[in-house]
Amino acid sequence: MANRRALHFVFKVGNRFETACFYRDVLGMKILRHEEFQDGCKAACNGPYDGKWSKTMVGYGPEDDHFVTELTYNYGIGSYQLGNDFLGITVASRQAVSNARKLKWPLSEMGDGVFETKAPGGYKFYLQDCSPPQSDPVLKVTLAVSDLQKSLNYWSNLLGMKIYEEDEKKQRALLGYADNQCKLELRAIPGKVDHATGFGRIAFSCPQKELSDLEDLMKRENQKILTPLVSLDTPGKATVQVIILADPDGHEICFVGDEAFRELSKVDPEGNKLLDDAIAGDKSDEWFAAQKKPKATG
Repeated sequence: MANRRALHFVFKVGNRFETACFYRDVLGMKILRHEEFQDGCKAACNGPYDGKWSKTMVGYGPEDDHFVTELTYNYGIGSYQLGNDFLGITVASRQAVSNARKLKWPLSEMGDGVFETKAPGGYKFYLQDCSPPQSDPVLKVTLAVSDLQKSLNYWSNLLGMKIYEEDEKKQRALLGYADNQCKLELRAIPGKVDHATGFGRIAFSCPQKELSDLEDLMKRENQKILTPLVSLDTPGKATVQVIILADPDGHEICFVGDEAFRELSKVDPEGNKLLDDAIAGDKSDEWFAAQKKPKATG
């Protein structure tokens, strides 16, 4: 569907400073915007937590035409347990490989000019030592599935994604909404998909008028809706409508109204400063150290 866009993947982070260093200094991404919230998100954007949290959008360019990452930080939570659900993000960037080497950030060579590295918290990235084949260096997000054909039916037949590649022998498929957008790779694994507490969420946009139709479709097909259509407010910015779905393996999927999201997601030139100020003002590490207590594990 040409009117749908792949937007971002949501990660939970336990250490904002180390995570910001990885995305800025190793991957070479930019802080596009940073927002602080006093209460948990109505659509559980920050996970099942009710307290103060923040959202930082980072990427290689504006959200209008780049796939980015959303880093959610819950104050007081220092780490999350990873499952086997998220298998990695692939980025084509010779500069990122060079940055990692200069900073002595751990790299594992996988062959064919591809290197595996991990963000703080353990999320995997695969860096291709080459120039990007498209304007956005972020090429694909890879998720684990337990039944490839069942997942393809969901993502292609229900959500309207085009199947670009399908390899029955390797039990993988590549899907997307447009040739020049970040793709979604589904890879079958033996056994059950485990999301643990570090699970993320992939987000797409569509015209706002399609959101209610999408909700009706999921109801007719008896598919899981985690959060029915709801309006989300961001202080001083546009209000957006979203619906949160879950695929057959429980991967969380956000669809947001495109028109309002384009207003909400404009690059904030103060993004870097807002993030750095928030990190400097966050005294939770010192408080827990003084109390001789560890931060909570999500």
